[in-house]
Amino acid sequence: VQLQASGGGLVQAGGSLRLSCGASGMIFSINAMGWYRQAPGKQRELVARITSGGSTNYADSVKGRFTISRDNAKNTMYLQMNSLKPEDTGVYYCNRVIGTVRWGQGTQVTVSS
Repeated sequence: VQLQASGGGLVQAGGSLRLSCGASGMIFSINAMGWYRQAPGKQRELVARITSGGSTNYADSVKGRFTISRDNAKNTMYLQMNSLKPEDTGVYYCNRVIGTVRWGQGTQVTVSS
């Protein structure tokens, strides 16, 4: 199984980024998937998740600003991040929500104030 997150970068507070997650080696469509964030010096946390049927759930810290989506035909998941804040800075990873598999490298998001 391979999960590759991309799309991170450096952005000013209030800006937007769109992350992508490509999956291979797994039946992507049947898995609930999530975006995880690891801020400097903190543990990795789940910030958004999406079921196989498309139902979504968000951490309170990102609710109303982030939108998770998926395209099962492309084995790809997305995270649209708007109104970014400095506290959103961290490495973003994608993985299954239940039974995580080997973590990929993640993609760095840095929000400057």
